[in-house]
Amino acid sequence: MTTSSRTLGDWFSVFNRDAFRLETLDDYSQSGGVDAYRAFLAGEAQPADFKTADWVRTVADATCAGKRMYRVHILARPLTDYLRFELGWGYQRNMAAGEEFFILDTTSQENPIPEAPDFWLFDDEAVAAMSYDGNGKYLGSEFLDGGRIDEFRAYRETVMARSVPFAEWWDQYGE
Repeated sequence: MTTSSRTLGDWFSVFNRDAFRLETLDDYSQSGGVDAYRAFLAGEAQPADFKTADWVRTVADATCAGKRMYRVHILARPLTDYLRFELGWGYQRNMAAGEEFFILDTTSQENPIPEAPDFWLFDDEAVAAMSYDGNGKYLGSEFLDGGRIDEFRAYRETVMARSVPFAEWWDQYGE
């Protein structure tokens, strides 16, 4: 597969085996689900459009086709308001669609890959580095040269070896 003519959105339809995401930030509050985040902060119910967001259909379509979508979030406690929202509402919703989540909790250990950006790795052959501003607003993604695939595979292997399944972590630390 070639990445030159594909956007990040395209890859969610064309990947064959797996799509891995690394999340490193404590706040993505300006990157989608803004109304749901406000509702969460106000103690309101989840908005209907949050429960049925396009992302949920993307995940369900992929996982129903036998593809794996999974991610690791590197975080430390105490959780920010945004992380409480993302893990309590977003992860729960996406898990129901088939996405898998893992947590690498750095509260009492160092981050083993502090230099790694947020990224998506598709089928071990295409990597998109994600960019965000200081307020959690998504600025875009850049597909990196294929010569860097091994670097991002190593990031994935490192965090997967040190993370725990989200449900296990949430049972112990969730709010």
